[in-house]
Amino acid sequence: MNYDLIVIGSGPGGYVAAIRASQLGLKTAIVERESLGGICLNWGCIPTKALLKSAQVFEYVKHAGDYGISVKESSHDFGAVVKRSRGVADGMSKGIAFLMKKNKIDVIMGTGKLAAANKVEVTDAAGAKKVYDSKHIILATGARSRELPNIKIDNKKILGYRDAMAMPTQPKSMIVMGSGAIGCEFAYFYNTMGTKVTIVEFMPNILPIEDEDVSKEVAKSFKKSGIEIMTEASVESVDTSGNGCKVKVKTKTGVVDLEADVVLSAVGVQTNLENLGLESVGVKADKGKVLVDDFYATNVKGVYAIGDIVKGPALAHVASAEGIICVEKIAGHHPEPLNYNNIPGCTYCLPEVASVGYTEKAAKEAGYELKVGKFPFSASGKASAAGAKEGFVKVIFDAKYGEFLGAHMVGANVTEMIAEVVVARKLETTGMEIIKSVHPHPTMSEAIMEAAAQAYGECIHL
Repeated sequence: MNYDLIVIGSGPGGYVAAIRASQLGLKTAIVERESLGGICLNWGCIPTKALLKSAQVFEYVKHAGDYGISVKESSHDFGAVVKRSRGVADGMSKGIAFLMKKNKIDVIMGTGKLAAANKVEVTDAAGAKKVYDSKHIILATGARSRELPNIKIDNKKILGYRDAMAMPTQPKSMIVMGSGAIGCEFAYFYNTMGTKVTIVEFMPNILPIEDEDVSKEVAKSFKKSGIEIMTEASVESVDTSGNGCKVKVKTKTGVVDLEADVVLSAVGVQTNLENLGLESVGVKADKGKVLVDDFYATNVKGVYAIGDIVKGPALAHVASAEGIICVEKIAGHHPEPLNYNNIPGCTYCLPEVASVGYTEKAAKEAGYELKVGKFPFSASGKASAAGAKEGFVKVIFDAKYGEFLGAHMVGANVTEMIAEVVVARKLETTGMEIIKSVHPHPTMSEAIMEAAAQAYGECIHL
């Protein structure tokens, strides 16, 4: 069967690209080897948020007395928590199947690879191969847990994120290698559910890509909740021969011996480029990333790549945006290239973290003269009423022209608030325009206006 477009991979890049292509009149098919929705819907973004919500509810119950509510006994059923998470993921995957049918997109189950610049070979579960013709092919095969060379994931005691999401029993202790979004989210979840958690991070701060003030605030909160944090440290070896794991951690002062039931490897992701047929077709890649132009075309005419397998943040919303831009260009539209400096990043531990644009350090290194404002949620009426006074909003402006350079938030619901800054920056809004935009009271979002006002010496509530 001949198609205008075949997409290999049905994650948030692939399925969004397929739907947009269908909307634009392209005869479209999507190839998926496991479950519609890819890692994000089945083993990433969605089920982790379900786990984190269960942890948040459990934390609320434990602190019900703070709100004048009496709860005599509280406990959790770890198996039921995991089951709920899997149910949420299954429901979302079924939703993608509905969208494929609604948009008349053919779903081809199997493992896809390039057979030529305009041909896709699909091998089904039984091993049968079939070749499909298409004018255009988008590669959207995503990524998986990265393994350290000396610490191999065995899916039993040394876990990747998929294993950590569906453990049959809750471990009593866990060592988390890496403190990016995945590491911090799982550290928060397991600690809240009662597991003793230790984070080992190679860099000087946890959440190392975030603004330093944010990293320090989360570290303070984590330590208060009982999570042990070891920074400027690295796991050198893990001995799994006994009942648990014996872990050697290299620190600035020497090697420390730790023990835990399990070790979670959260040291980043590795792209899925193997057996895609890149070399046979001549598609260029470098350092595990497919090389593309501003509209995701590779060096081979008719072949494109989006998402985790191209340069840029490995985030679901980035892959979706890239997929739409790629397809609109294929269809003859004139989309703008994606501005990678206006991509929001979110971490859904508690307190939540959300950021976009320059950190204070990066803005200074870029040569900007800055106006920086910071508003703590301890001064927010809504945060006080909600019992969520932890954290702050920090905003960064160019002192000369008022350009909104970046925002960094830590606290309850900040992942819902960051979009205001993304839109403001897209519209080239200045600091004074934020200050003069009336924000509703009482809300957490007032903190953005207050932080901007603080940067300009006009803050009312500090």
